[in-house]
Amino acid sequence: MGELKTAVLGAGSWGTALAKLLADQGHQTRLWARRAAMAESLQSERANQAYLPGFTLPDTLEATSDLEYALAGAELVVCVIPTHGLRQALRDAVPFLGSSAPIVSATKGIEIDSLMLVSELFEDVLPETEHRRLAYLGGPSFAKEVAAGLPTAVSVAARDPEVASMAQEAFTTGRFRVYRTDDVVGVELGGALKNVVAIAAGIADGLGFGHNTRAGLITRGLAEISRLALAKGANPLTLAGLSGMGDLVLTCTGDLSRNRNVGLQIGRGKKLQDILGSMQMVAEGVRTTKSANALAERVGVDMPITHEVYAMLYEDKSPLKAVGDLMTRPLRDERE
Repeated sequence: MGELKTAVLGAGSWGTALAKLLADQGHQTRLWARRAAMAESLQSERANQAYLPGFTLPDTLEATSDLEYALAGAELVVCVIPTHGLRQALRDAVPFLGSSAPIVSATKGIEIDSLMLVSELFEDVLPETEHRRLAYLGGPSFAKEVAAGLPTAVSVAARDPEVASMAQEAFTTGRFRVYRTDDVVGVELGGALKNVVAIAAGIADGLGFGHNTRAGLITRGLAEISRLALAKGANPLTLAGLSGMGDLVLTCTGDLSRNRNVGLQIGRGKKLQDILGSMQMVAEGVRTTKSANALAERVGVDMPITHEVYAMLYEDKSPLKAVGDLMTRPLRDERE
């Protein structure tokens, strides 16, 4: 694939890493930051000191806070805006999106008010004629490691195979391998819900539990992710892949995981508001826990780990009490 004019919306760590990945390949890339001061800093310092320090931005990357300018002439649009700000940002972007460029979402979450997946949110805001050009990127991928050029494998989901193929080719490098799939829901829910389980894994680590505990949480976490995903129409094989098990293992075990770090501090006795107040970057799983718990109740799917994480985050339940309640639930068949 030749050089593309690309627009990346969202200048956090993941948005910056993806913009750098595209720009390093020679794609003319505009990175949109909501705040003018952030865009000016990115442009003048050639680095994102706030969210992805230690990496020089290539000359093929231009930062801007002008949304219309960022999207002008774009042949590929990448959206990396946190879920809670996504709807308004999309509404603002619609007049400038053009008519043909693939739109790739790399946002992971569930909107709290509507309980919509990110894909449903995109389809709710964008005209139906634009839905065919939507795609969704997921899989185990810490921003810092992608920016450093460490080998990474991810997946991109789109209902239109041509859109999936174009996105696959645009992102793929010798160190960043992209697989394609048509299972949008599976990729979406795998990416969103693994953050909730990662908080649980961090809490267990903070309590001083061992590898047995973490392995059990990852496995049973995947089981409840799969139950909700299947109820929403996903392919079960997706949850065994990069956007399911792959992303889950990374986020539950990696030291770079913000969601695991939130859980780690809760397990050590800190309060959620104090933890969030000390964080510069968003831990999407904190919000996703609330929306996932509500979505599970709406759909009628049993998600005990998610429910207990919700109780610890939002009802001040003791982590040890939550562990006890999980371990002493009525016995069941493993495949239920």
